[in-house]
Amino acid sequence: MNQPTDNQNFRFCKSNRLRNQADFERVYQSDAYVADRTLVIKAVDNGAGATRLGLSVSRRVGCAVTRNRWKRVIREVFRLQRKRLPTGLDLVVRPRRGARCDYQQVAKSLPRLVDQLHHRLRRGEQEKA
Repeated sequence: MNQPTDNQNFRFCKSNRLRNQADFERVYQSDAYVADRTLVIKAVDNGAGATRLGLSVSRRVGCAVTRNRWKRVIREVFRLQRKRLPTGLDLVVRPRRGARCDYQQVAKSLPRLVDQLHHRLRRGEQEKA
């Protein structure tokens, strides 16, 4: 009787987030990153089946209202496009310095950059083998 609805499949649960400093440090130590005019994304393979999101929006981006808007927009794009993204990655996303917070631009940028990172990480694994 308590079947998951479509809305529950799109929830942004704690299991979809990077939540502790060790996870962030592991991603920061990775040398895999991509960027465009809107976002900078660093990633590392997490060995799990889910892709997790971490946000890093510093005070240089702007006042609290601006930083929170960036975080809301990035989380929303990730939440809605999570099913289309490659699995097994830990991502740390931050806005590019000087970029404008535009939902449409983030919605175009995030999946494209994550795909690029995914291919770059897979290519690196093949070279090591």
